Amino acid sequence: MEIINLFPGSFASNCYILRQGGQAFIIDPSTSAASILARIREENLTPVGILLTHGHFDHILSIDTLRAAARESGFDLPLYIHEGDAPMLTDGEKNGFTFFFGQNRVYTPADVLLKDGDEMPLGGGKVKVIHTPGHSPGSVCYLCIEPTGNARILVTGDTLFADNIGRWDLWGGNRDTLFRSLGLLRTLDGKLTIYPGHGDTEKLSRALDNVMYIL
Repeated sequence: MEIINLFPGSFASNCYILRQGGQAFIIDPSTSAASILARIREENLTPVGILLTHGHFDHILSIDTLRAAARESGFDLPLYIHEGDAPMLTDGEKNGFTFFFGQNRVYTPADVLLKDGDEMPLGGGKVKVIHTPGHSPGSVCYLCIEPTGNARILVTGDTLFADNIGRWDLWGGNRDTLFRSLGLLRTLDGKLTIYPGHGDTEKLSRALDNVMYIL
């Protein structure tokens, strides 16, 4: 599998295109629908859906415009989010927009509500859901598994960055829960490369070591 980062997205959030076998998932569409679809066309990919790592506004800004533009191009893009974060799409208080800007910004509900361990096929490979709550109730990481069964990529959203972790003071966040989620990540292959919601990539083991001072 390969992953393309369409940074910079709005509010310095990373937007990823995950590709395998000519198909692609769009992860956390924070940048414009036009730029996402332009890159999809440039790479000659067939988009099959939108995966959200969590429901904060800075990671979901273009989901509605993206889905509408994709339909005009002949693609249906089902939206996936963990069931714990589903309410954030339709509530500006929960997705954080009201907290920061004093306005209620909402989006259409998701098509698919995910649970821990769910797997979505992609071009002969698959994407596995790892529930890592704490930053938000339904924060997830996506383990990207190639057709061979190997995995090199872990999309971590705002659970883990290269040298920091996500905040826990917004709706549904919890410090102790987040720390337990980081402990879960410690059980995975440390050689995985993390692709976080903000900032640069890093090896999983090194990223976890970098945040030990917080734990």
